[in-house]
Order: sequence, then structure tokens, then C-alpha cells
Amino acid sequence: MGNIQKRKRQHKGHLALSKKYRLKRRTKDHDQIDDDLKAGVVEKLLAQPVDFDKPGLGQFYCVHCAKDFINGDAFKSHIKGKPHKRRMHALKTEPYSIAESQRAGGMGSYKAPAKRKMETLLPESVAKGESIADVKRRALGLGDEPIVDGEETVKDVDVKEDGGDDNSDSEDEEGDKRM
Repeated sequence: MGNIQKRKRQHKGHLALSKKYRLKRRTKDHDQIDDDLKAGVVEKLLAQPVDFDKPGLGQFYCVHCAKDFINGDAFKSHIKGKPHKRRMHALKTEPYSIAESQRAGGMGSYKAPAKRKMETLLPESVAKGESIADVKRRALGLGDEPIVDGEETVKDVDVKEDGGDDNSDSEDEEGDKRM
């Protein structure tokens, strides 16, 4: 049939490459996420200010997985997925503490880690049902007006309100025609 294939190398000899691929998709650990779930911090993470450098402008953030998503649909499909459910199940138990390690080592009586109820927390943009265009309008304080980027007018890509032609000439405030 065929020859036996050679085993692929995994950059073991090159330290920089091995570290790069090992840390490429690293997310926060469970104890760091547990710190984020405390009362004062979680509200700040769910109602983040708009950041144009983050995916989805920082408005579609999963606190439990520490990931930003590009829109509400991606966030909703993430919630239904297996990685999110695994993370939620792991967060049900309290994180390992120094006192627990001392009890396990014989310095005190053992106490099983407490279970807690964990529910998915929705960011404000997902709860309101905002699209990415709505978030941009809110960030720029325009309300229902279209967003202007330099020379061209950026409208909601999914819905054309006027149903007009994209090639039509329009005038700006000074009366200059745009091509």
C-alpha cells in the first residue's frame, strides 16, 4: 500500500518556536477567572467601554472563558458549544487554595471543595440584542445616523434602509458631490 509516514517534529530543538506554539492559544486559568467573577470585577467586564482594537469592539466578552467575540451570533453559538460548557463545569468547584493544600498535606482536617451554582453571564450588548453597527453608533454617539469614516458613509451592511443604488451621487454638508 503505502510507506510508513515519518513522525512530524514539534519544534523541540528550537526553544522560541516551541514556546510560541505552546502559548499561542493560552487563556486565563480557572483561579484567574474566579477572581474575575467577584462582585466588583464582573460588572466592569460585562459593561466594558468600546475598544476599537478588540474583536467585536470589546462588547461581546465571555467572562467564563475570557474570550472576545466578533458579534452576538458568535457569542450565542459559543455558549451552546462544548468548550464553554466544560469551562462552566470546571468553575462549579471552588479553586484550589493554599489552606486546602495544607489540609491535604496533613496540617488540619480535610474538607471537600464546595460546589457552587454557575450560570452564564451575558454582556449588555447581547442582552439588548445589539448588532456591531449599533455598537459603533452608540460608541460615536450618533444614535440613528449613519457612521461616517473619512470620505465614505458606512451603513448597516446587513440591512439597506432606503433600498437605493450604491452608485448614486450624494452631497455632503458643503454641497460637494461624492463619487
